Amino acid sequence: MFVAWREIRFANGRFVLIASVVALITILVGFLTGLTAGLAGQNVSAVLGLGADRIVFSAPAHGEKDPSFGDSSITAAEANAWADAAGVTNAAPLGISQTRLSAGEKRAPAALFGIDPSAAGSHFLPAGTPMPQPGTVVLGEGTAQTLGVHVGDTVSAFGEDLRVSTLIPDTWYAHSSVAWVTLPNWQSIMSAGGQPAWASVLAVSLKSSAHPDSIETATHTVSRAPIPALLSIESFRSEIGSLLLIVAMLFGISALVIGAFFTVWTIQRGPDIAVLKALGARTGRLVRDTLGQALVVLIAGVGVGMLVTVGLGSLAGSAVPFVLSPLTIGLPALGLIALGLIGGAFALRPVLRSDPLAALGAAR
Repeated sequence: MFVAWREIRFANGRFVLIASVVALITILVGFLTGLTAGLAGQNVSAVLGLGADRIVFSAPAHGEKDPSFGDSSITAAEANAWADAAGVTNAAPLGISQTRLSAGEKRAPAALFGIDPSAAGSHFLPAGTPMPQPGTVVLGEGTAQTLGVHVGDTVSAFGEDLRVSTLIPDTWYAHSSVAWVTLPNWQSIMSAGGQPAWASVLAVSLKSSAHPDSIETATHTVSRAPIPALLSIESFRSEIGSLLLIVAMLFGISALVIGAFFTVWTIQRGPDIAVLKALGARTGRLVRDTLGQALVVLIAGVGVGMLVTVGLGSLAGSAVPFVLSPLTIGLPALGLIALGLIGGAFALRPVLRSDPLAALGAAR
């Protein structure tokens, strides 16, 4: 690393420029990754919190391949068939709909989740939270603040009054805070809105001996494990696909940009490399010298980018759904360093093929 360190010291402007580019790419990737995680959480956190082994949907409409939370409509007969099937420990009905709650002149969008407090396996709320009772609603704190209501106040959905029984931290479905009511209240609200339904999906728990495929065939329904079921949320499927594609493209662009910089470096160092080889330096040591130089620049640039991302992300978290975690910050940083080294490795061809005689003038 002797030559690499000297070059970093005496050509520091060039290295500061490259490290700055790496830092800017790190900030861009870090922010986009944190925003992707935040938006994903505001789409699916309520579904992930159901704790079910399978989410059961009604059969997709003709011409559709995949089920959808928005279109699914489970009947009482289908729910009973799943509950009575071998290997099923419980099948809790769950009503899901988008609505708008009102309190006086104030309005707030909400995802209305209807649950049966008496059904086994329907304890979907955070531990210790009282279940909603007829005529009441368990409201997210953010929605309550928007509406200006507290415990004991009344909110309205499609003309049906509901008393706020409990306030809990917001859980999310399709970018709307979830309001929890009893299943009969949900059915009544759906009927008032002109979309009568018994339930939207079933949250099913299974024994290891269960065969959900055969139950699906018998009941003409479709079931998904919780993670694949997230793709049945239309907004999540389109949004996360687009954001992940952008992140992947940014990683690819990062590798190309960093690799191009290191390629130019290595070409400029061609005469020095040839001299070192003429003096007896082994190719392996020269490769380590070049990659070590790249690693120093990458660590410096990525480190600065991470610090800026953490600082600005902490400020942005109150305004946008941004998640700061080792997964959203550390993983992209490690990925950029790895991709940068891969890009730098492609620049090693002049090192491996340089002719020592060129340094002594034999090539002229």
